[in-house]
Amino acid sequence: MSKKTTIYDIAKELQITAATVSRALNNNPRISKNTRELVLETAARMNYKQNRLALALKSGKSNNIGVVVPYINRNFFSSVIRGVEDELYPKGYHVIISQTHEDKDRELKIIQNLLNAQVDGILISTSYTNEEKNKLEPALKKSTPFIFFDRKLDFPDISSVTIDDYQGAYDATKHLIDQGCKRIAHFYVNNGLELYKNRLLGYKNALLQSGFEVVPEYIIPLKNDMEAGMEAAKTLMNLPVPPDAIFSSTDNSLLGAVKYLQGLPIHIPDDFCVVGFSNEPFTEFMEPSISSVDQSPVEMGRMAAKVFLEQMDSEQSVKIHKKVILPAKLVIRKSSSKIQ
Repeated sequence: MSKKTTIYDIAKELQITAATVSRALNNNPRISKNTRELVLETAARMNYKQNRLALALKSGKSNNIGVVVPYINRNFFSSVIRGVEDELYPKGYHVIISQTHEDKDRELKIIQNLLNAQVDGILISTSYTNEEKNKLEPALKKSTPFIFFDRKLDFPDISSVTIDDYQGAYDATKHLIDQGCKRIAHFYVNNGLELYKNRLLGYKNALLQSGFEVVPEYIIPLKNDMEAGMEAAKTLMNLPVPPDAIFSSTDNSLLGAVKYLQGLPIHIPDDFCVVGFSNEPFTEFMEPSISSVDQSPVEMGRMAAKVFLEQMDSEQSVKIHKKVILPAKLVIRKSSSKIQ
């Protein structure tokens, strides 16, 4: 294995001090332009690579940002990451992406590894619930800025960027009521996360404020996948009085329900209306196209990055903490357009 070039090798080559080489590499104003250019040219020729961790320890800044998500292959999270990179890359930051697979122990290890790598900040959509937030508290008390996005925990001194899940669910349910639906079911992801609780509350309040009862049998707790949606739809349609609409807290589970309903003598939307949540790409291209609440993931990523930059720019004695709530936008398509 070839020996790594050090600043001492460059100094020997140019017959200058190692301190001068170090200052030139770090753009110190005390070094002349000619000397700096000579050092940089020699460093490139000798294949010198700076130790980023050592630089981070010395300067207190690594220009690396950790982004922690449950799954990278979900369109929502990949779009958030795109927004983060769009905002941070032009500012000289590099994004380190990690996925937890909804494993809380893995999430803790990822956070600790990122902190050990001296990242300048961590943007995270957590797998933890508020009931378990004490397990994350020691890591969040570090001086490294944390910003929650989408899935957040309730810490007064930690910034977050979310959408208005309650209003999105309320608008979706009210839209179904306005279409003439009278027995509206709800797919509820029962994993204890605040955003799903807010979607359930928005659904319930839209019903109550429109004079409808909340029917417990119409609220189906499930996992966020297509198979669970198919089973939930089967359960609903076997009730003595089945629903005439579904508002799902996720598009993935609604996809399963639509597939099941299309195997019955039911026509969507004339006999049955459906609305999802997330506005996944497939919703636009299905037949019929699926109404869904858009979460503006790219904008969420950009905003989370902007909040991080504000915290970095603020003086250490003046800590900035923001709770940003982006508006939810109901995208109405064929699956819920009963009234023309």
